[in-house]
Amino acid sequence: MSESKNTSDTAQAEALRLASRIQSTIISNTLTRARWEEHVAECVKYHFQAAMIPPAWVKKTAEALRGTGIRTASFVDFPYGTMTSAGKAYETGQLVEAGAEEVDLMPNVGFLLSGMEREYADDIRGVVKAAGNVPVKIMLELPLLNAQQKERAVKISVDAGVSYLKNASGGAVGIATPEQIAFLRRLAPPHVHVKASGGIKTAQQVRDLVQAGADVVGTSSGAQIMAELLGGGSLATKRDPSQY
Repeated sequence: MSESKNTSDTAQAEALRLASRIQSTIISNTLTRARWEEHVAECVKYHFQAAMIPPAWVKKTAEALRGTGIRTASFVDFPYGTMTSAGKAYETGQLVEAGAEEVDLMPNVGFLLSGMEREYADDIRGVVKAAGNVPVKIMLELPLLNAQQKERAVKISVDAGVSYLKNASGGAVGIATPEQIAFLRRLAPPHVHVKASGGIKTAQQVRDLVQAGADVVGTSSGAQIMAELLGGGSLATKRDPSQY
């Protein structure tokens, strides 16, 4: 077997391994049907762990991905987290009914910053209850919190029943770092997973975050990362402006 064939096989193996950790994300208020179709096709082509899409596209995505093994994921109250708790719970139930298999939750960070821990917890707990058996991933927005608040956010979220701790909602809040992920992995009990998100644009970032303890990685650059891993260079396709 030639050296080039060995190199190609190694690249393919790593691409498959990392793709199985990537939640390929598209969040845009100008998402068109054509771009949605392209996104779904990319998820199928690379067999990403999940397609993360806006709530309005959940039903169509779940139908399109049925039988592929790729999960349909969406979010509640992104980016502000300021809906009423009842509204968040209701929307979660609607997403689950439409076919969402994972839900990322933006909590009310203002409650936590105000010391309103009961309200913060109730906000999360209502969504977890409405989700039923569907995993809830909480966007902790760690860059906005001090050391004590970070630890409290983790404890309250775990006690409220979340399935995943997520360092932040996206790059607008801060770039995901191995240090953040290691922090979450250290505090999370074994049954709680960790998701990394925020400005993840390269294969090396994915490698580093997985090494630090991330179970999954959310990025809007999934296809570009695959092209990098497989030797195709950067994709020329114009992407929605996103820092997720």
